[in-house]
Amino acid sequence: MLQLYSIIVNKGEKMKKCDSLEELREEVDKIDEQIVELIAKRNAYIKQAAKFKTTIEDVKSPERIDQVMQNARKKAIELGVNPNMIEELFKIMIDEMVETEIAEFRNGGNF
Repeated sequence: MLQLYSIIVNKGEKMKKCDSLEELREEVDKIDEQIVELIAKRNAYIKQAAKFKTTIEDVKSPERIDQVMQNARKKAIELGVNPNMIEELFKIMIDEMVETEIAEFRNGGNF
């Protein structure tokens, strides 16, 4: 955790020092909300991607998925987060988003 705290501070972001469990939970809840908002934003971009693809195989794009996974694992390591956990989270997210993109592709990219 100290490594993560150090990285966050070094990037100019200040991690709040909480004085109670309740305050800490409020901060975690705020972060959880931001995570969901970022996933929703990512999903909106994924829906747009369908209009640039010509086949279902283009949509599935295993090479791109591998690249995204490698990037996520690398960032996790940099931040002192378990890369296996991040990979599992990304796998679930990507699998679901690929299915969404396939549906958009079949709909002609009209999201």
